[in-house]
Amino acid sequence: MIDFWLAAGLLLLIALSFLLIPVLRGRRAQREEDRTALNVALYQERVAELQVQQDEGVLNAAQLDAGRAEAARELLADTEGAEKPRESRLGKPLPLLAALLVPVLGISLYLHFGASDKVELTREFSQPPVSMEDMTQRLERAAAAQPDSAEGLYFLGRAYMAQDRSADAAKVFERTVALAGRQPELLGQWAQAQYFADNKQWSPKVQALTDEALKLDPKEVTSLGLLGIAAFEGQRYQEAIDYWNRLLAQLPPQDNSRVALQGGIDRAAEKLKESGGTVAPKAVMKVRVDLSTEVKAKALPTDSVFIFARAVSGPPAPLAAKRVTVAELPVTVELGDADAMMPQLKLSNFPEVQLVARISRAGLPTTGEWIGRSQPLASTTAAVQQLTIDSPDK
Repeated sequence: MIDFWLAAGLLLLIALSFLLIPVLRGRRAQREEDRTALNVALYQERVAELQVQQDEGVLNAAQLDAGRAEAARELLADTEGAEKPRESRLGKPLPLLAALLVPVLGISLYLHFGASDKVELTREFSQPPVSMEDMTQRLERAAAAQPDSAEGLYFLGRAYMAQDRSADAAKVFERTVALAGRQPELLGQWAQAQYFADNKQWSPKVQALTDEALKLDPKEVTSLGLLGIAAFEGQRYQEAIDYWNRLLAQLPPQDNSRVALQGGIDRAAEKLKESGGTVAPKAVMKVRVDLSTEVKAKALPTDSVFIFARAVSGPPAPLAAKRVTVAELPVTVELGDADAMMPQLKLSNFPEVQLVARISRAGLPTTGEWIGRSQPLASTTAAVQQLTIDSPDK
């Protein structure tokens, strides 16, 4: 801050020079004016002496005129080069008063409207924090200095969560959503903070936030992890396994959290078996297929309907498929490894799939008239998925 104030002081001195230089120039002009007045007075005195000498008979008329001309030449020589006195419309006191008020007003206005706190924060953030508490305090000051910064609030909320201040984090994430919009990641962070702030009590508010986040992005990791935690705490172990498997499918192979997440899945499976339940077999997906009103009016009962799952990242060939007719709709089918089109392309070999239902009047699975597609899903998803055929197959 010392460098800043030195620079500000230098700029202030430059500004004052524009006010004080005209005043100094005015003083010099005043001295020139006083000298001119003295010369005029001496000229008038010399003319008066010449007049007295003529009255006494010492000088004749020609000598008097010559003396006057000589005095006039001397007056002109003395005043030659003198500038015309400047008349200031403001007068002398006003510039001096302005010179005193400028620094006072400048400093006052800067302290009120300026950003000295942001300058200091910038200097602070250039140095590494000494502790988590130090980082949190910096983020709090940054949020106070820039209350409209969604990014600053987001990082403050994450810092609160790291310090188990979930109630404060929930309030901060709510403000972040209000500024940045209802983005899936922000909704997931808000839901997680609210869940822990409510002492791990599931609430309609948390449910609404996670539902909205996953509707916007079925891969939103915070919501998937939170739903798995809530299901495990509620002894709904199969649901916990399903949500955590969906989350596991989103994590890169080198992610360190995969080990802990797999441990949670295994623990949930053990709890499920201890309670007398059985873990649902992997890679068996249930899907209920129906038609939109528009397609229902155009499709024929004998048209073929192909229901299949294909890898999101992998070969385009279906991993599992079933065939029904329009007359059988709505229908619920299961897709699993037993329905694999080729032995090496099993549903269980791919973590993420997309469900597709296509109507083909010609009976061809690759082309048809209408189609319905799901969002990407984990291949271990146990919940029944609703799939509506509602779009032209292009």
